[in-house]
Amino acid sequence: MRVTMADVAREAGVSKTTVSRVINTRSEVDKATAARVRAVIGRLGYVPSSGAVGLARGTSRTLGMLVPSLTWSWIAEVLQGVVDTVEARGYGLLLYTCNRGAESTRRFTEQVSARAFDGLLVVEPENTLDTVAALHRGGLPVVLIDDRGRHPDFPSVVTTNHEGAASAARHLRAAGRTRPLVVTGPGHFPCVRDRLRGFAEILPEHRVAPGDFGEESGSRAVLRALAEGAAFDAVFAHNDLTAAGALRALRAAGRSVPDDVAVIGFDDLPMARHTEPPLTTVRQPARLLGETAARMLLDHLAGAPAPDVPVVLPTELVVRRSAP
Repeated sequence: MRVTMADVAREAGVSKTTVSRVINTRSEVDKATAARVRAVIGRLGYVPSSGAVGLARGTSRTLGMLVPSLTWSWIAEVLQGVVDTVEARGYGLLLYTCNRGAESTRRFTEQVSARAFDGLLVVEPENTLDTVAALHRGGLPVVLIDDRGRHPDFPSVVTTNHEGAASAARHLRAAGRTRPLVVTGPGHFPCVRDRLRGFAEILPEHRVAPGDFGEESGSRAVLRALAEGAAFDAVFAHNDLTAAGALRALRAAGRSVPDDVAVIGFDDLPMARHTEPPLTTVRQPARLLGETAARMLLDHLAGAPAPDVPVVLPTELVVRRSAP
């Protein structure tokens, strides 16, 4: 059931008028009472109706977006797609990250109710699912990006991580590469597990090095494998930044790409065309993911039913000189 203002008032021991004043950041409420009300709002997952907030503040027409971090170039591309779509429809965007873990999540839940945006786009940060689910149950429309359909209660827009990785493996196998090194992203991300499974189905004999989607993790993985005397003739990195780090380490070690080692990334960020050599990579439509998710949420706010199955956008292998 939707959490109401009356529920918040009863739990906080105040009147509905006081709750309304806290939501609308009115100065008449003393700081201690306002803090208590905001804590209850966060705990219960109360989401004020956009209509009520609009009457108090003027029109809302704002979406929220929750992401793990802005350090990944992929998220920047997704965000650009969101911004293009949201601004074209006359909406604003409030962006939240979870760089500080639980502290960031707590502040986000307080600001959700305080700012009362109309809907939420989520690239799911670690350990936030319960919070997002509570907000959704409280009536906040939510669309997940790259969720892989793990949460059927939420509309989502996904890409074919499994098939994208399989296409990279097939390309390497066709080129006679039989000893690949796979540098992953963080293991708790569903996309990472999907890419590992897709690749392993085609090339089951491979060496795995854990990474973090950063450039340095690609460099470290390659240098460690070389130091251990591992024989590998290809690198499949779970994103382009990691692949760029692998290219740098191979060059420093005197290994020729692609003659000695072929390298494939994932994402097809603009930088992939400018590495040396230019990077073969699996293109996922990051900007289109953002555009599609934002359009889905805005359409739902306008009265369209939310899709009950994930919207799937395909990946595509882009062949360049690092793995011809």
